[in-house]
Formats: sequence, structure tokens, C-alpha cells
Amino acid sequence: MKGIPAIARSLSKRLYSLKVAPKVEASATAERGKLHPQDLEITKLPNGLVIASLENYSPASRIGVFIKSGSRYETTNNLGTSHLLRLASNLTTKGASSFKITRGIQAVGANLSVTSTRENMIYSMECLRDYVDTVMEYLINVTTAPEFRHWEVTKLQPQLKIDKAIAFQNPQVCVLESLHAAAYRNALANSLYCPDYAVGKITPGMLHQFVQENFKSARMALVGLGVSHSELKQVGEQFLNIRSGAGSSGAKAQYHGGEIREQTGESLVHAAIVAEGVATGSAEANAFSVLQHILGAGPLIKRGNNISSKLFQAITKATSLPFDATAFNVNYSDSGLFGIYTISQASVTREVIMAALNQIKAVAQGSITNEDVTRAKNNLKASYLMLVETSDGLLNEIGSEALASGKYTSPTAVIQNIDSVATADIVNAAKKFVDGKKSMAACGNLGNTPFIDELC
Repeated sequence: MKGIPAIARSLSKRLYSLKVAPKVEASATAERGKLHPQDLEITKLPNGLVIASLENYSPASRIGVFIKSGSRYETTNNLGTSHLLRLASNLTTKGASSFKITRGIQAVGANLSVTSTRENMIYSMECLRDYVDTVMEYLINVTTAPEFRHWEVTKLQPQLKIDKAIAFQNPQVCVLESLHAAAYRNALANSLYCPDYAVGKITPGMLHQFVQENFKSARMALVGLGVSHSELKQVGEQFLNIRSGAGSSGAKAQYHGGEIREQTGESLVHAAIVAEGVATGSAEANAFSVLQHILGAGPLIKRGNNISSKLFQAITKATSLPFDATAFNVNYSDSGLFGIYTISQASVTREVIMAALNQIKAVAQGSITNEDVTRAKNNLKASYLMLVETSDGLLNEIGSEALASGKYTSPTAVIQNIDSVATADIVNAAKKFVDGKKSMAACGNLGNTPFIDELC
């Protein structure tokens, strides 16, 4: 009986909402009738800042500032700086205290998130479009006017270890970080996480220097969904015209190849074997993406399987024990990695890895059909279109490409580029992997895991 008053209150709210809903819906419908679809607009200002917007009339707006300031731009003297900077997004700035930023964002129901890759750092905010001006003020403060007060930075330092420990509980994170360290000798070898020896040693001065060198207008892109391009451009011209110059270009990635093994005793072995792939936007990039989906890029649904993939079919013949195997493909501005990622019982790791590599060799020898290619292209197109269906995915796609090249390839053009990939292009991509110098990372009980020289 105690629950009845609460239920009654809930029902009264629902009935009240139902009563007023028709007026709101009619008004919204009438308003939408006056709206016309807008195309994506991109403007590059004289200072190098790229501004891109898509007015989709969504009730929720999403705005992001993309900056070329990922971990690859760190040096041996400031490793871990980008990690700390990622955690310091809500610290006091010259225009607002940490308390004001937090309460101000919460007051309008907005959300601030900061993510980073090895190349870019992305500050993004989502809010109802009525509060875009309010939210933009905090976003500009965070990206252009940080203070890095000594006591705030000191208090934040222990979080670096906690953040890294949580991430490294996932074996996949361990393997991918080790894989980049093995494959490259500089730049892309830098971890996304602060090394243990640097915790407590990153000073406010180091943070200020990193921001001064990398947070420049020419290294930024301001991207908005559900906002007017003229308003976004005005914000960019007034507030993101901060520092001139191109800033640190960073060292060109040097692929070298190598091997890192971590013996943990775990019964499941995670292993990745790759060769150098291709850079983002290169002529071969689409061929490698189609090859990835021929081999198997993972299921599209949670807890699904990938029985149509070449890797699954090949490894099933080698072992009856459960396993997981996918093709690994990542592209950067000047390099890339392509290969396989396997998860298997320790007793059959060798068989799983060898079967997967033999399958890629078979593709390199032309062992694929037109049906395989068509299926892979359809899967790739579906994955891409599902990605840009979400506001978060679309914002990242627009921002990353706009920052790298100052333009954006429409979904229609992307689909056409995928369809234009020929079977010979896919075979050549497989040959490049087979002939390339390999890199490997593995963790678990590695007694039955082959060494890299046994695979070449």
C-alpha cells in the first residue's frame, strides 16, 4: 500500500503530459513544415581554423573542437601530458572556476566529454539547442583559457594511475598499446596513457607548454550539428583566433616492426600480428577496409558471431575449441597497421594464429570469389552508414576529416568509393600484408604462442 501515493503522483504527471502533448506536437509539426534540409557547410578561416556545421534542426545540438594534440605529439620529456590534459578538462580556467563549469553544465542538462586518439584530442558538448550559447562559453573556456593551478594539477595526478589501471584490466587495451610500441620507434609508439614513472612529475608548466605548442587555430576544427553555420563561424572568428602558426608538426611515424610478449598466466591468450598498412585517405585505404570485412571485422550485433568471415571458417577447421578472430585495421595520417587479432585458449593459440595467417595468404593468392567481395562491401557500407546515423559518430567523422584535409566526403561518395574497389586491389592489399615486416603483441599463458620469427 505504501507504493500507491507514488504511483498516483506518477500517473497524474503522465495524464497532465498527455493532456498538453497535442498542442506541442501540432506546433512542432507546423514549425517543421517551414524548415528546409541543409547541406554540410565548411569554411576555412585565414588563420587556418576549419569550421564545419550541419543544420539538421535536431532539438539537441552537439558541438566539438578537434585539435591535433594526441599522444604522438609528445616527446620523451613530456610523455603522459595528453593523458593528464584529458583528465583536466574541468579544471579552473581564466574565465570560470572548476565549480562554475561543473554546475553551469549541469544546470542546463548538458554534457562535456573529452576523448583522445594518438593524433587528435576532441572536446565535445551536447545540449538542448536553446542552450548552445551557454554551453559554447564553457567549451571555449576549457579549450582556450586553461590555468592549470598547481594545487589542482597535483590533486589530479593520482587519477592517472587509477585511469590507466582501469583501462589495462582489459587485455585488449594491453595488447594494442604494446602493439604500437612494438611496431613504431617514435610518434605513434607513444601510449595513450601516462607511464608510471611520470605520474606526479607532469607540472603545470609542462601542460602550458604543450597547449601553447599544439592548441593553435591552424590545428583546430570547430564542428557543430544542429547549429547555424553563421553562428558557429562567428564564434570561431571571435574566440578561437588564439595563437597563430602551424605549431609542432610532430615526427613522421617510423614503422620498424618488433615483438612484445607479456606472460600473465591467463588461460585466454590475446594476440595481434600486423604489418604496416596505409594512411587515412590513401588510394589503398578502401581496399584494405574491404579486405578486413572479407576476413572478418567482428559481428554487427552484441554477442553475435561472424560465421561468414574467412577467418572464422578457416580456424574452425583447425580447432573445435571456442575462439575469436578478427581482422585488425587502423589508419593514421602517415601510416597504418593491418593484420589479425585473435583470442583463444592457450592450448590452441598456435593453431589459431597459423590458420588465420594461412587464410590471408590464400586471399593473396586470389582465393576469393565475387560473392565474397560483394558481401564484404555490403558489410562495410552497412557499418559506415550505421556509424554516421548517430550524432556522435557523425560528429567524429566530420571533425576528423575536416581537421586532416579541410573537407568532408559525403556518405554517397564514400559508398561509391567502396563500390569502385576491384578484386585485384583486395588481392594486392593481402599481398602487402603477407610480404610486409611483421609486428606482434601477445598476453596470457604464452607457452603455445609462436614467436614472430616463426611466422615470417
